[in-house]
Amino acid sequence: MLFSFLATAALLSAGAPVDTLQASAIVADRGLVVSRTDTVTVHTFQDAGSVLLFVPSLYVGDYGSAAGLKSASLRGLGSAHTAIYVDGVRVGNVQSGQADLGMMDLNDLSQVVVDYAQNSLSFRTARPVFHGKNVAGTAKLGFGSFGTWQPYGKVAVKLNKDWSLSGHAGGIITNGEFPLADGNKRINNDFKQLQAGADLFGTFEGGDLHAKIFYNGSDRGTPGSLSWPSNDRQQDRNFGAQAVLRKNFSPLYTLHLSAKGAYDRLLYLSEWGDTDYKQTEFQLNSAHKFHLKSWWDVSLAADVAFDKLNSTLYDHQRWAVVAAVASAFRWERFKADVALEYAGTFDKGTSPWNSLSPSVDLRLTLAEGLDLVAFGRRAFRTPTFNELYYPGYGNTELKPEDAWLADAGLDFGRDAGAWHFGAKVDGFYTYLTNKIVSAPTETDPSVWLPYNVGKAQTFGAEVQADVKYSAGDWMLSCMARYSWQKATDKATGAALPYIAAHSFVLNPIASFKGWTLGLTWALKAGRKDSMGDMPNFNTLDAQLGKDFALGNCSLGFRLTGRNLLDKRYEVISSYPMPGRSLMGGVVFKF
Repeated sequence: MLFSFLATAALLSAGAPVDTLQASAIVADRGLVVSRTDTVTVHTFQDAGSVLLFVPSLYVGDYGSAAGLKSASLRGLGSAHTAIYVDGVRVGNVQSGQADLGMMDLNDLSQVVVDYAQNSLSFRTARPVFHGKNVAGTAKLGFGSFGTWQPYGKVAVKLNKDWSLSGHAGGIITNGEFPLADGNKRINNDFKQLQAGADLFGTFEGGDLHAKIFYNGSDRGTPGSLSWPSNDRQQDRNFGAQAVLRKNFSPLYTLHLSAKGAYDRLLYLSEWGDTDYKQTEFQLNSAHKFHLKSWWDVSLAADVAFDKLNSTLYDHQRWAVVAAVASAFRWERFKADVALEYAGTFDKGTSPWNSLSPSVDLRLTLAEGLDLVAFGRRAFRTPTFNELYYPGYGNTELKPEDAWLADAGLDFGRDAGAWHFGAKVDGFYTYLTNKIVSAPTETDPSVWLPYNVGKAQTFGAEVQADVKYSAGDWMLSCMARYSWQKATDKATGAALPYIAAHSFVLNPIASFKGWTLGLTWALKAGRKDSMGDMPNFNTLDAQLGKDFALGNCSLGFRLTGRNLLDKRYEVISSYPMPGRSLMGGVVFKF
């Protein structure tokens, strides 16, 4: 696996101390070792948008405030093409293909791994650390603008030296009525959410286990756009259980096994009629790694998944299977990972879709601390149920979207006493054919249906530099990231909507004797929508925190100011984002 610099884990936490929870191990996507990754740390009172801001080539679609849908598109491939995982198990949504990042329980998550080769985001749950005690826990309370309250509590119990059990509950309440530029307020934008879960962590000879259950319940307004305001509402109920097992049976063979069952209900309430969507999901995933030589590993993976949708409008079900073989070679300064993946999708009453995806990942150490890296991969995206079967819209003749991904770059990292220096530069290219787009029908131009008529091309470059100084009570760091992307619809020559040509993030942080101060400045420029150019925008956030030791406990205070320059901007056209806001909070750890 190719990982970027450890400074990334330190430079996001303004207002947050080093957490007493450490990230648990994660099973790679389908057992494959092919990857090009960045790791982003999740901190107190962050939302998905602020966490993923530090990945400039990632577009986070945001319909405004806590109640708005949040989706992710990596390097122009689209949100349905960007997979979301929690602890190595995929978050499914066969209806629309979009996992709502606003439903992620960020309070209980410690990191996000952005995998450019697998085109995925993997969220990781934190393991409890007890520091010689049998019970550990955290209590948080956040409060701020727009009537926002965020309570959270977590307790972990050490069952014995190898096993621990934790439980948590938290949520958010906000009226979401932030002021607009014209003096009015954004209404019907309230959001109420309750999230809870429990995790069992265990280690045993040659292996470990992580099992979890989770619940998410939310009730929110859906205000619509400024052009088409709405009084509609949405209710979500999500239940699930999953487990991930790793067992090293011998120096030759290691098994990774995971399973999941989930039930998701989305109830959309509208003056035009209510719509009820109920999804049931089951997964069983396995990966088998064979260490054949000191320089040679081989892995085999096999997954099976079942999804069923019952809704007011239509019902359908799907079986999907994946099989993959991968091989990793290591020769002194050179590493190579190659893989071949088969995916088959079988919907009731239709012909199956089958695909083969080769991939290769290379790393060559040019000098101490300097590596040349590259990857190439083919990837397919099966049409969603809405694209295939939605009454009056679905098209059962659709083919899977077909994408080629490539990346090449340099990694540099060097420690010099109290200093750490890191840099990374990447050039990337994606080419997507059979892109599913809506177009007028020949028989009636007023009726639009999805077709495989689109071709999309994205090429660009990403540059990262960071420096960190740590000595005594002082820690100083600064990270800068810049991404340039040219994302084009090859059929029309138009730019893909909302993908910024230029994205820049600057994040300096200073810590001294429990005090932490950080700034985050972000710029998005060169965006377009269907009407043409969109305004550029930049935001400035600041975080201030202080922690006090109370015996074996700690008490921390947090203050976060977002969009301090009060820039009025839109990520999605006609869906305004909040202006200036403040968020305060206390964190007690025991």
